[in-house]
Amino acid sequence: MKDKKAYNEAVEGDENFAAGGAEPAGEGDSCANVADESGAATDNLSAGETPQEEPAADAQAQAAEWQDKFLRLQAEFDNYRKRTLREKMELVQTGGRDVLLAMLPVRDDVQRAVTAMEKSDDLEALRAGVQLISQKFTEALRQKGVTEIEVLDKEFDAEEAEAVARFAAGEEKKGRVIDVVQTGYMLGDKVLRFAKVVVGE
Repeated sequence: MKDKKAYNEAVEGDENFAAGGAEPAGEGDSCANVADESGAATDNLSAGETPQEEPAADAQAQAAEWQDKFLRLQAEFDNYRKRTLREKMELVQTGGRDVLLAMLPVRDDVQRAVTAMEKSDDLEALRAGVQLISQKFTEALRQKGVTEIEVLDKEFDAEEAEAVARFAAGEEKKGRVIDVVQTGYMLGDKVLRFAKVVVGE
């Protein structure tokens, strides 16, 4: 009797489902959940930007930032180039100013010596005055880093001197500088002017 009753209930449930009645428990709930999730996902996409649009916007912002940095750096370099060019031009124009200022007192002494020679016949006084001017001029050059090249009675060195003549001076003077035609000068550790010398042979 129990088996017959269970069979009748099962048949009645199938008939109700076929006639449009209530869905079996569990199946209706799962369908409703799927529909709700699908609707929520659609609402989220329509309410904001799509996931593909967000990286593109970030890339554009970064590109704009780097472009701004590039333009600023380019402007700074252009200003630096103009400033250094201006400084070089000023250095060329006024680079010898200090040397000229140091030479002016010597020029004044020379003028005074010329005036004294016109009015005086004292040769000893004039000679002493000229020697003082020479010493003052040499000291002014030394203060600017210009020194005389000492080559007399030394072995001839082509790095410091230029041989303008050779003269027979015996075995002891062979290859040595026996006379200086024009004094040479160094500026720091570089040759400013080569000495012109006579070399013994």
